[in-house]
Amino acid sequence: MTTTNQTPTGTLENAGATAGATANAAAVRPSTALSGLRTFLRSWGPQRWRLLAPGVAASAVAAAASLGAASLWPGASTLLIAIVIGVLLRNLVPVPAALEPGFRYAAKTLLRAGVVLLGYQLLISDVLSLGAGMILVVVCIVGLGIGGTLVMGKWLGVSPTQRLLIACGFSICGAAAVAAVDGVIETRERREVMTAVALVVIFGTLMIPVVPAAAALLGLGNYDAGLWAGGSIHEVAQVVAAGGTIGGAALGIAVIVKLARVLMLAPVMAVVSLQRRRAIGASGTSRKPPIMPLFVACVIAMMALRATGWLPSAVLDWSKTGEIFLLAAAMFALGTGVHVKSLLAVGFKPFVLAAAATVWVAGLALAGVLILA
Repeated sequence: MTTTNQTPTGTLENAGATAGATANAAAVRPSTALSGLRTFLRSWGPQRWRLLAPGVAASAVAAAASLGAASLWPGASTLLIAIVIGVLLRNLVPVPAALEPGFRYAAKTLLRAGVVLLGYQLLISDVLSLGAGMILVVVCIVGLGIGGTLVMGKWLGVSPTQRLLIACGFSICGAAAVAAVDGVIETRERREVMTAVALVVIFGTLMIPVVPAAAALLGLGNYDAGLWAGGSIHEVAQVVAAGGTIGGAALGIAVIVKLARVLMLAPVMAVVSLQRRRAIGASGTSRKPPIMPLFVACVIAMMALRATGWLPSAVLDWSKTGEIFLLAAAMFALGTGVHVKSLLAVGFKPFVLAAAATVWVAGLALAGVLILA
């Protein structure tokens, strides 16, 4: 699979860097600055659009098909359907080379755009209504969930990148967290990203019937069961499905707890970026990533915009639909990068880690709920 550095986005970044460097010398070399600007603009000219359009259009069609299929199958994950479509396309029919640039663009840029739209769905006041105790529990779920999963992954011999992707995906907010981590560390093995996303969706879907059933066996009331569902299940859509199964007050509180976990995305990504900067500095490489990646800053900006209440309520519905559509398009594109033989070559270790991480995070959440009860 072609690495991230070879994507068309890399061309844009190089062009942008050229434009920025020449602009600094504009006082003495104005013609060079103009040349750099022309290079930047040309990188997004008709030729680039023609290069990306086929693959992006195919990803959009697959996303629409996934949304339609999920609406006909209650409880189904749109993202999982999109991944499966992509994998089937790659492994059952020849994929035209003209689609590849657009697929790479969708797998990276559209994924980040979906994460940004997720930020508009977060309302800080709802999270604060949980109270200091439950907020502390959420922080522990995310912090200890990531730390414990990383340790278990090291014991199992899972690669550092793969275990970080799984740890953040299972502890924070599923595919969106995997995308955020990938955006910070720029994963070279696209197979690792797809594997993490697939594991998040599969194990999170399994949690939809398990958590309500286990809550009933433990004698938890609807409210406490909702707290547990929101604190333990991976994807927001999966939390909604489980909360609806429990009934009563469970759905509303489960979603709020889940959104509190999503809010942890920004600080965790800042920590990951700092660690990566230190690693790059120790290796002597001059180019370091920003402390706060641009798309994570955009997530925070969207949260701030939502808090202002300036935009009509209909925008929230549009952002939800847009987020799912963009993430589904990206998941399809990631799926097209997976050959079944390559996926089988991953081995059983990531699956064992995913199962262990699911139990670990669910255990942390349950312990917190029982302590507060």
